[in-house]
Amino acid sequence: MDITRRQLGRVAAVGTGPLLLPGLLPPGRAVAASPWDGTWGDQGDGTYVNPVVPADLSDWDCIRVGADYYGITSTFGYSPGMAVLHSKDLVTWRTLGGAVDDVTRIGPELNWDRMNRYGRGVWAGAIRHHAGRFRVYFNTPDEGFFMTSAQSPTGPWEPLHALWRTTGWNDVCPFWDDDGQGYLVTTHYADDYRVHLFKLSEDGRSLVGPSTVIHQSRGSEANKLYKIDGTYYHLFSEVRSEGRVLMMNRGPSLYGPFETRQLMHVNASTDREPNQGGLVRAPDGDWYFVTHHGHGDWEGRVLSLLPVTWVDGWPIPGTVGADGIGTMVWTGQVPAGGTPGTPADALPPVVTSDVFTDTRLKPQWEWHYQPRADRWSLTERTGSLRLKAFAPLAADNLTKAGNTLTQRVLRTAGGATVTVRLDLAGLDDGQHAGLCHYAATYAGLGVRRSGTTTTIAYNDGGSLTHGPAVTQNAVWLRTSWDVNGVSRFTYSLNGSTFTAFGGTYQLTWGGYRGDRVGIYTYNPNGTGHVDVESVRYTLAPTTAYTCVSEHPAARCSTSAEAVRPTVSR
Repeated sequence: MDITRRQLGRVAAVGTGPLLLPGLLPPGRAVAASPWDGTWGDQGDGTYVNPVVPADLSDWDCIRVGADYYGITSTFGYSPGMAVLHSKDLVTWRTLGGAVDDVTRIGPELNWDRMNRYGRGVWAGAIRHHAGRFRVYFNTPDEGFFMTSAQSPTGPWEPLHALWRTTGWNDVCPFWDDDGQGYLVTTHYADDYRVHLFKLSEDGRSLVGPSTVIHQSRGSEANKLYKIDGTYYHLFSEVRSEGRVLMMNRGPSLYGPFETRQLMHVNASTDREPNQGGLVRAPDGDWYFVTHHGHGDWEGRVLSLLPVTWVDGWPIPGTVGADGIGTMVWTGQVPAGGTPGTPADALPPVVTSDVFTDTRLKPQWEWHYQPRADRWSLTERTGSLRLKAFAPLAADNLTKAGNTLTQRVLRTAGGATVTVRLDLAGLDDGQHAGLCHYAATYAGLGVRRSGTTTTIAYNDGGSLTHGPAVTQNAVWLRTSWDVNGVSRFTYSLNGSTFTAFGGTYQLTWGGYRGDRVGIYTYNPNGTGHVDVESVRYTLAPTTAYTCVSEHPAARCSTSAEAVRPTVSR
């Protein structure tokens, strides 16, 4: 996991990353600047550049089933929980959905009326395919061990099942041996990071008997189990003087005795500590390690792909040094099965534009905590997402406004832009609605209705600045950020000419999470609604705005956009 979460009480939360509990890493250690220039992913010529996905895909794990790869990433307090992704080549990943449709099955603190699991909730887990079903296991630091399964990775996933209600554990992985016996490996971080091995019941839904401690080292977590050519491998990470590094135990049994070896060197100032992920073997026999980078920045913990070389029976990711230990690599050949020719400015399918014509939300969307089901709709107005306002848990705090719909941000060379078109006809007195960013801090540009007057309003960490009045129902809101995460909010009354308002905002990292871009509404009076007619997510600066609204009243322009000087506050 990462820095902040350790301070919340767990060292390497469900995943990994530099540990931040006292005594493991210096408190307040600065996050290193990104070593890459915003280039990423498939280069269209049979090669790729790391990160393969420049977005927050933390606490990663993946497997191959047939010719397809499936991955999962932790989601903390977002819903649906535990995102499931698919790839044909380990480079381009597409979100399929979430394995946990209702995160309140974990506990009530993840519901819209409490919103009390920032940086906690669904931590790192593992995905496996056993006995014809896909199975996902994970911990939460406060609620315990959970699992779910499905015949297809697209679902439906069975209702979440609690194996053990407990606290202080993280980073689980199931394993089934050749005789069918199942096991679960996990770290008891509250007990000096001792790694325990449990047996599973035949159906995989219960822990059987007492556990056995199979390993303990400084900050040991990010557990994965494999059996390769008759040898058992326990992949994990730990904290050493150089940072959080990838480690491995191997032996003739899951219980040892083990040989232990460091698999990778890290340099936190340049590689941001690749250390938690999954080992996979491609159909052509080549091996790869797909990993997050433990040091998070404003875009989160991004995903990279490293080739694996076997050295004396050890899988070494990256470039193998003279000492037999790997280091980070930034480019490589797209594994077999890829489709070269992806446009350099193509939107990675972990995010999406939307015109809300489906009866279900696209899988790239995630709610901030479990939403209030009766306060949003895709059917009350065809071709719109209707968000119905209710009181926030804290006044004008965008992190405490229920039913905020979010997506990940991307770090790319040319920057990125999200533009939303809102219809304000349903606004009521006291209501706010708009577009926001949040992580360690938050800011948002929107509108506020007071009586019968609607004004532009900028929210900077709870401090509101009001702008000009809006006398029409259509308004466009936009956020554009550059490769350094510096964002500018703008608004438009015609979908063509945009005016800056509110100053610049630096995207942030917090609670083990990168920044999120979100759409919100709230009203202390509990009334009113806003219709979100379109969302346009684009990469790199564009010279024209493409209107994606399907509503006849939408005013669209293909002329070059002009952004006026910032309005003084």
